[in-house]
Amino acid sequence: MRNTVDIVGVKVDNVTIIDAVIRTEDFLDGESTNLIFTPNSEILLDAVKEPSFAKILNSGDLVVPDGIGVVIASKFYNVPIKERVAGYDLMRKLIEIAYHKKKSIYLLGGKEGVAEEAAEKIREEYYGINIVGMHNGYFGDAEETLIINEIKDLKPDVVFVALGAPKQEIWINEHKHLIPAKIIMGVGGSLDVIAGRVKRAPEFFQKAGLEWFYRLIKEPKRFFRVLRLPKFIILAFYDAKTR
Repeated sequence: MRNTVDIVGVKVDNVTIIDAVIRTEDFLDGESTNLIFTPNSEILLDAVKEPSFAKILNSGDLVVPDGIGVVIASKFYNVPIKERVAGYDLMRKLIEIAYHKKKSIYLLGGKEGVAEEAAEKIREEYYGINIVGMHNGYFGDAEETLIINEIKDLKPDVVFVALGAPKQEIWINEHKHLIPAKIIMGVGGSLDVIAGRVKRAPEFFQKAGLEWFYRLIKEPKRFFRVLRLPKFIILAFYDAKTR
C-alpha cells in the first residue's frame, strides 16, 4: 500500500531515494505501464491553479518530492516527508538499474542535439547500455505521430520525457496508452545536466536543499520564479490549517 501525503491536493509519495529505487525495480519487473512524476513547489502551485493538472499528477504510480519546499510543506500536514528525492537522482538510479537488468531506454526532449549528447555520456558510463532511440523536444503534430510510432516499434522499457513541466506531464498523460513501456518518467532539465550543457549545484547545496539558491546565483533572471517558493509555503500552510 502506498504511503502518500496530500499536499495542496496532490498525493506525494512519502519515500526515500532507496524506497523509490525499489519501486522502480518492481515496475521494470512488472507488465504494466507506470508513470513517474517529480513535482517541486512550482509544479504544485501550477496544480493548484489548474485542477486538471493536479489530476494528472495524481494519476502517477510514483510521485516523488523533488524540492525542499515540498518536504517543508509536508510538516504542516503532520505527516513529514522522509527526504527530498530529486528527479535527477532517481533518473540516474533508474539508468543504472536498466543497465544491470538489460532494459532498453528511449530519450525524448531537450534542444536539438541534447538527447544525443546525453546518450553519449550515458554510454560512456555504462558500456553496452541499450539506448534504442532519442528525439529532441521540439516537434509538431505530424512529427509527434512519427515519434510515437518509432517508440511503438522500438518497444523501450523506459521512456524519459524531458519537455519541462507541465508540458511533459500533460504529454505523458495524453500518450501513455500508446507507449508500450514499463516506465514513463518526466525528467525536466535532467538531459541538459547529463549532456553537460547545464551544471548541477555542488553537493553541499544539494544536501542543504539549496539547489534553487545555487541556480539563482548562476541565473539571476530566475529571481521572480524563486519568489514562488514562499508563495507555495504560505499556500500549503493555510491549506493544511483549514482541513
